[in-house]
Amino acid sequence: MRRAAVRLKEVVALNVHVANGGWPALVLNADFRPLSYYPLSLWSWQDAIKAVFLERVNIVAEYDKAVHSPSFEMKIPSVVSLKTFVRPSTHPAFTRFNVFLRDKFACQYCGERDDLTFDHLLPRSRGGHTTWINVVAACSGCNLTKGSKTPTESGMWPTQMPFQPTVHHLHQNGRLFPPNYLHESWLDYLYWDTELDP
Repeated sequence: MRRAAVRLKEVVALNVHVANGGWPALVLNADFRPLSYYPLSLWSWQDAIKAVFLERVNIVAEYDKAVHSPSFEMKIPSVVSLKTFVRPSTHPAFTRFNVFLRDKFACQYCGERDDLTFDHLLPRSRGGHTTWINVVAACSGCNLTKGSKTPTESGMWPTQMPFQPTVHHLHQNGRLFPPNYLHESWLDYLYWDTELDP
């Protein structure tokens, strides 16, 4: 169990944002699902090659580009899969980012997507707690308008009542916000478990 936790930390530590042209590798779990959809689980090409040499991953797809040494040539991996399954967490961390992701990066009062913060349905000044079931994404304007009132007092009700999401729910929402760069070799692995159109 402890060894699995260490491996998970190593995997997460290598999960970096890599821009187009940096030859990033999509990292899949041993079941060929991405470790994360949002942010997309990507490693730099250097980390992917290091993981290959440490025999932690299998190469699933490659770029046409190769790296060279005087006696060695290797194509850069574009998709790798872990050799050992990493059990995903079933309970996502309660973070500002995950609240925004649950609420699809939109104010739950007016739908605005800019200048987001979060609002306590039952204000903290009235005994409300900062928990999944009392916090929603809100734009600054709606947050100020609602102030320290309850939804009933303010007449402002969220479009979706707050709830504690599952990791699966956050992954589903993350698919709505794909990164601006998706290599063609990744596409078969990003949405393979969604329903096909007839």
